[in-house]
Amino acid sequence: MLEEHAVYVDLETTGATATHDRITEIGIIEVNHGRVISEWSALINPGMRIPPMIQSLTGITNEMVALAPAFADIHQDLLRRLQGRLFIAHNARFDYGFLKNAFGRCGVTFTARVLCTVKLSRKLYPQHVRHNLDALLQRHALDCEARHRAMGDARALWLLAQKWTAEQGSAVVRSAVDALAKSQSVPAGLADPAFDTIPASPGVYFFHGDNDVVLYIGKSINMRARVMSHFSGDYRSGKDMQIARQIRRIDWQQTAGELGALLLEARLVKQLAPLHNRKLRRNTQLCSWHWRDGDTENPPRLATVAEIDPAHFGELYGLFRSHAAATEALREIAAAHELCTVLLGLEKREGACFAHQIKRCRGACAGLESRAQHALRLKTALVSMRMLPWPFAGRIAIRENALDGETTELHVMDHWRHLGTARDASALEAIAGNRALPEFDVDTYKILRRFLAKPLSRAAIVELPE
Repeated sequence: MLEEHAVYVDLETTGATATHDRITEIGIIEVNHGRVISEWSALINPGMRIPPMIQSLTGITNEMVALAPAFADIHQDLLRRLQGRLFIAHNARFDYGFLKNAFGRCGVTFTARVLCTVKLSRKLYPQHVRHNLDALLQRHALDCEARHRAMGDARALWLLAQKWTAEQGSAVVRSAVDALAKSQSVPAGLADPAFDTIPASPGVYFFHGDNDVVLYIGKSINMRARVMSHFSGDYRSGKDMQIARQIRRIDWQQTAGELGALLLEARLVKQLAPLHNRKLRRNTQLCSWHWRDGDTENPPRLATVAEIDPAHFGELYGLFRSHAAATEALREIAAAHELCTVLLGLEKREGACFAHQIKRCRGACAGLESRAQHALRLKTALVSMRMLPWPFAGRIAIRENALDGETTELHVMDHWRHLGTARDASALEAIAGNRALPEFDVDTYKILRRFLAKPLSRAAIVELPE
């Protein structure tokens, strides 16, 4: 007997992402004191097409759901069936995440105690490797009358619960249920104490999947809390839901503080290229506008990532992930300041530019404004995008102390480049003495700019001898 008041739930959906895909069928078996008191199922109109592969798997077609109610039409009745009961499902985070999101779109916050039968099977039968529903039904010699249909799979879970109680005894099963319901945020692919050893301190954490592939790298000033937040059960992020299904191991690396965590994350994401990191991935199309102040003869030109030299940041404006983004930014500046698109190199033509013809250029291309005046206005327009020159004579070390007072890290920097992090004098000497400079990295530049803008940051800076 798993619980006095429980519901065995299964969903069929249009796909695997709770924030994008939708529910097509719901099956619920309500159990009180070890006895089934009701069964309820319904087809749901998802408001989108069901992919052919999903139709083939479940047997639920677009025609079958065309006249079915939408989730919003049945959500109040469904809420009454679920509220206050232990929510039991196979790989429960999937079903729970879909329902949380579906209720949320109706303006309802749904929460429940959750029990995952994958995790319960692992706990009761640790000698076995496979715990998917097909493997469990075969192992326990149980039949499912309608596999991959919501009510059929919900009934299969109820049969498994009875089988486990008969084999293990109600006391053993109930103890396992109580333990799992308290640790409901641990994904099925992880051991239950997965979060216990993660320190509540700054650092970078790693999610690994099958074959130890790196799925995701993140950073936080409290790694344990941040890791647990990925698996809160709400799954507002489709990425978190995918990670929860794929994760097999968590690793981490502590840092003294937030700056060290930011720098380490930026470097390791580019080095390891995790599947679910996007923003910090290496960008080979990075570019910036290069223009010498007051140049009346030459328009701004795009400097590639290989040409971006922090020693000449006074002549560089903006950092862009692509040539298209850089061009669009310059066009917006030209429109806002009535600059000439011909003189900016954005338009290839003789005579007046198109903007002048519609009275959106002050006429430098038509002799109504001198090139010197145009260059001065261009300088004013670009000032907010100007790259910040390195504000030190040479290399520096930024001292960062851990809150426990036991760890100090020295982050060595040179012209917006992170050369390395040292925790003792010998390591500092080795890093500072290395004359090789890494490639300029836009994320490191942004991290340092934000750090140096803080009022107390300069107190932690040590200028190093050349």
